[in-house]
Amino acid sequence: MRKNLYVIGSEIAAEGLRRIAEFYRIETEIRGMGPGQRLSARQTRTAPLVAEFGEWLQLQRRRVSAKSGLGEKLTYIHRQWDGLQTFLQDGRVEIDSNAVENLIRPIALTRKNALFAGHDEGGRTWGRIASLIATAKINGIEPFAYLKATLEAIAAGHPANRIDELLPWNFKPSS
Repeated sequence: MRKNLYVIGSEIAAEGLRRIAEFYRIETEIRGMGPGQRLSARQTRTAPLVAEFGEWLQLQRRRVSAKSGLGEKLTYIHRQWDGLQTFLQDGRVEIDSNAVENLIRPIALTRKNALFAGHDEGGRTWGRIASLIATAKINGIEPFAYLKATLEAIAAGHPANRIDELLPWNFKPSS
């Protein structure tokens, strides 16, 4: 008797997630190690699992219609395959971009909310200020102190060709 296609698709998805979870389990174990140690662990432990996953992925792509929901997801993974393996070549690179996305989400949301500022230029200004505040926070800088010092520097004639000195990551608070 032939299995229901939905059940087969669910089994494939569950197996794919199980395999990916193993990559993350290893990442949890090596978190906090130096880049060289992480790279070594990834190359000996994770790289073979990733290679097996790639072979498994190709087999599943032949089994599942590319037009199905699961087939589309398998095709997406296949198209992104080289980028998905970047973490295997550099111990400084994280397995995913979740940490970065979580850092920049507030910036993007605030800019999106600025669309309702009442006026186009007011919205753009709100978005710029909100981005500077969020970037200051990300860099461990107190936003009010940063904005105050930056505006004072501009008012005092800080040269435009040295604007990089005023960016949040270059800010040196006065004691």
